[in-house]
Amino acid sequence: MVIATTATDKPRTGRFAPSPTGALHLGSLATAVASYLDARHASGRWLLRMEDLDTARVVPGAADEILRTLDVLGLAWDGPVTYQSQRLPLYQDAIASLAALGLAYACSCTRRDLGASDDAGGYPGTCRAGPTKSGPFAMRFRADLCPVRPFVDRLQGPVDIDASALGDPIIRRRDGLHAYQLAVVVDDADQGVTDVVRGSDLLPSTCWQRSLQRALSAPEPEYAHLPLVCEPGGAKLSKSTRSVRAEAGTAAEQLWRVLTLLRQSPPPDLAGAPLPELWDWAIGHWRLGALRTVASLSAD
Repeated sequence: MVIATTATDKPRTGRFAPSPTGALHLGSLATAVASYLDARHASGRWLLRMEDLDTARVVPGAADEILRTLDVLGLAWDGPVTYQSQRLPLYQDAIASLAALGLAYACSCTRRDLGASDDAGGYPGTCRAGPTKSGPFAMRFRADLCPVRPFVDRLQGPVDIDASALGDPIIRRRDGLHAYQLAVVVDDADQGVTDVVRGSDLLPSTCWQRSLQRALSAPEPEYAHLPLVCEPGGAKLSKSTRSVRAEAGTAAEQLWRVLTLLRQSPPPDLAGAPLPELWDWAIGHWRLGALRTVASLSAD
């Protein structure tokens, strides 16, 4: 898989890529709105992609519910919705390309073998010379062979995390499912995504993804990692109590609250305005920089 274009060759293209494992929660909605405004403020495109590779976690009907919520709130995506489950040949081709370059290898290690989850703690390279036992195996990417330079995140500033120090990420799991780290790189490159706006919990993954982009000769998007939405007091957001199911009669009020959460300071008189009017204001006044020194966002 070799992609000759660069991210600067095309107009700004953003994307929102939720996992259909349940209804949108407030943090995901804030990310959707921020990425949408960032693209539309620059007169760019905004794509929607369902990250439905982990079939065991996909909740039937969740994708449709997410689409309905976004539609009711007035987020209009460009082109058809993309489903990762329909793009498996692209991921297979990418793995074949990495293997041909000596950058992918079979790994027979289990979580029990490692004493941690597959991508946590840094994989020690146990199977780099070949699987250490028979049975099902995963495929890993040799991040140490594709070092990347520090980069500047649009919100977090300079980022210098050594991808190789994080270990070799799984790109295809033992159960045969393609892994997030690979799929997101392939999809962003294939869809011409130039700007990624997402939660700061994914910042470490960016280093793996930039390494994979280099290995696959794929363009590198610009990144902006948003502060996470937390419960009042700083606790992790409760997805069960913070799920979002928009209704037409309250859509404008919900959007106004999300804009306030994102520190956009919408005028109070717009709280009861028609939804199109509120969107016009939000797109014209979008300020990503308002979130630059914010550690977290309170759902209160």
